[in-house]
Amino acid sequence: MQKLIITAALVGAELNRGDTPHLPLTPQEIGEAAAKARQAGASIAHIHVRDAKGKPTQDRMIYQEAIAEIQKRSDIIVQVSTGGAVGMSGEERLQPLELCPEMATLTTGTVNFGDGVFWNPPDLIRQFALRMKEKGVRPEFEIFDAGMIPTALRLVEEGLVEGHLHFDFVMGVPGGIPADPRHLLLLVDQLPSGATWTVAGVGRHQLPLSAWAITLGGHVRVGLEDNRYYRKGELATNEQLVARVSRLAQELQRPLATPEETRLILGIQ
Repeated sequence: MQKLIITAALVGAELNRGDTPHLPLTPQEIGEAAAKARQAGASIAHIHVRDAKGKPTQDRMIYQEAIAEIQKRSDIIVQVSTGGAVGMSGEERLQPLELCPEMATLTTGTVNFGDGVFWNPPDLIRQFALRMKEKGVRPEFEIFDAGMIPTALRLVEEGLVEGHLHFDFVMGVPGGIPADPRHLLLLVDQLPSGATWTVAGVGRHQLPLSAWAITLGGHVRVGLEDNRYYRKGELATNEQLVARVSRLAQELQRPLATPEETRLILGIQ
């Protein structure tokens, strides 16, 4: 198997400090959280950012500050979100791509998201893919349901996405594909030869999905964006969640990929 890539999803757009005191909000806190996650075994930091009031924002200047804080502390790969938060416009969500990060998320479909709707019509998806191609950003396809994989592959057929294909299966979101091992196998079976994949389990599904991904040859995303708890009733830190996956990988004899090795696996120039 390939070495294991661990992505630390540090912030997200849903939680606030009232939910957990461990959530990093400022650029400096995000930089510190990324460095701790890197030390624990992560090679990618998936980031959202917040404004001065702690609310989700896609402001490119705040992303620029957060990326600078991350890069001065470690060599971890920065993956920005183009999902932002439910209700944001396409132009809002596109802002961090102007910074030409190494990676960015690309959601290839519309999905119910709890009581909201994460809106991604075909023209918007193509716009996002084209902007990533123009900026030299490696997309990670964010897959919330099975039908999003054929949509992603159509982008490849249309020449909007080139190079290595990497997918992230987000499982367990209310409205998206359930976190069931049978569904994971269904998703994996749809991928073209040579593609890589990561699993992000929401809430209590994070730990079992991580174990399935490690043993099936996939990769793992963990962090407070997807799960605030380490175990029932015990709040987690990003570092703790990454360290637990690192220990699982060690027990299952799956070495961890460094950021440089991850760049080679994902074809990041």
